[in-house]
Amino acid sequence: MRALVWHGKEDIRCDEVTDPEIEDPRDAIVKVTSCAICGSDLHL
Repeated sequence: MRALVWHGKEDIRCDEVTDPEIEDPRDAIVKVTSCAICGSDLHL
């Protein structure tokens, strides 16, 4: 699957990553349908 991955300050890339897996009975896989970032956080 494709995911936005934070590699460090000012370095966010769209990478191909493995699909998540349930490893513990308390785990959950959540489908994110939208997201946003605050303008004051753009320095990350």
